[in-house]
This record gives sequence, structure tokens and C-alpha cells, in this order.
Amino acid sequence: MINGAHVIVYSRDADADRAFIRDVLGFAGVDAGQGWLIFKLPPAELAAHPTDGPPRYEFSLMCDDIEATLAGLVARDVVIAKPVSDEGWGLLAAIRLPSGADLPIYEPRHPLARSV
Repeated sequence: MINGAHVIVYSRDADADRAFIRDVLGFAGVDAGQGWLIFKLPPAELAAHPTDGPPRYEFSLMCDDIEATLAGLVARDVVIAKPVSDEGWGLLAAIRLPSGADLPIYEPRHPLARSV
């Protein structure tokens, strides 16, 4: 039986991104050995979308109020990599990880799967 999902962020500065995820985003985790931190994620959803291009995967954080969430992150010196845009299905932005990678974050407008 499938009981969860494991997401991997490949990083050019994994130590800095791990510290950011732990200290700034506040995700609890465990040390799997030799500094390999594995973080507990909030509830997750999985969707399959059509594409005309090659298959790909995306990972985004979700929040209930994107403006308040981004304001709280900016107060912790997080860089907003992409400002909020209205995508119809939700409000989308991105924050910058210490490694330079962008991490999408959005406020969904769709019914949440965690409520089923």
C-alpha cells in the first residue's frame, strides 16, 4: 500500500537549501545520516495534467493566503523570485532558495484533496 510521497530537490548547494528548508520554512525532519536531512511535508496532492511537450514533473508548496505567506517569508529575508500571478486555478509565485533555484508556491482555488 502506498503511504506517502518522497520529493527530491536536486541542488547546487544542498547544505544551504537544507538549512533554509529547516530554519526558514520551518519543516521538521530527520537526519538520515551524514547530514542528509529528510523533511516531513505538509499534506500533499497529486494531479495529472495533459501536455503537448515531453512528460515532466513539478513540485510546488501550497498555502491558504499567498500574500500573507509571502509577507512572512520576506520578513525572514526570503527573496521573492516571481511575483504573484493569477493563473485562474490559483495565485502563483516563487521564492528563491539559497542555491539560486526557484521554488513555486501557490494559493489554490480548486477544492483541496486533503478534505476528502
